[in-house]
Amino acid sequence: MNIPNEYISNAEDIADQAIRKGKHVLPTIARLCLISTFLEDGLRMWFQWSEQREYMNMSWGCGVFLATVFVFINLVGQLGGCVMVIVRFKVSIACSVLFFIVVLQTLAYSILWDFQFLLRNLALIGALLLVLAESHAEAKSLFAGVPSLGDNKPKNYMQLTGRILLAFMFITIIRLEFNFIQLFINLLGAALMVLVTIGYKTKLSALILVLLLTLLNFYYNAWWYIPEYKPLRDFLKYDFFQTLSVIGGLLMIVNLGPGGVSMDEHKKRW
Repeated sequence: MNIPNEYISNAEDIADQAIRKGKHVLPTIARLCLISTFLEDGLRMWFQWSEQREYMNMSWGCGVFLATVFVFINLVGQLGGCVMVIVRFKVSIACSVLFFIVVLQTLAYSILWDFQFLLRNLALIGALLLVLAESHAEAKSLFAGVPSLGDNKPKNYMQLTGRILLAFMFITIIRLEFNFIQLFINLLGAALMVLVTIGYKTKLSALILVLLLTLLNFYYNAWWYIPEYKPLRDFLKYDFFQTLSVIGGLLMIVNLGPGGVSMDEHKKRW
């Protein structure tokens, strides 16, 4: 009866060793993955300036000036926010700017009425919340010798909300194909997302989910194999970088842990 628990304990030990060895580069990799979708979209605004402006003008009939303002805000907000997150400069402001971009695009592209895209944008917001949680953790560590009142509740709730919102990404990549492999992937991914959401065996579950999502992302969203003239290339590229951003959020969980509002934390008090 103890064999499964023994395997899980061994897996957790291996995961902890891997995390300790990569602790110096893990936060940077997490940030790079997380901002990838914003960086790619910001660069697309730069290189496809005219096309993006014409698209917004045709979609909304808002005129060239407002369409230009929309593209400019997206370009500067996303590229500027990405740089600030990477260099860890005013991270709260950077995340606020990227939050605003997500909301702006949700409204501008009518994503509110597309369930799949809405869930993905919510997952992105969850990933950004985890960046904010990390910045709060760093700020607290700067004053480690200063007495504090209670635990860091804002950070804990940001981690909880981030975990819940990240779960939406996996919902969007579930494929209703009736074969054993796809059914296994769906069940495994769903189980791991539940564990991450409630914060149980969190680091191990998040790390396995990172590996699973990475494999699925490179398999299903290999946009580099599609010729540039085909619209499918842009769709796959969008999916690829959005999934990569959520992988970055999961790596943040691996780095930070589940936070105070989690089963793992409550287990320590039992």
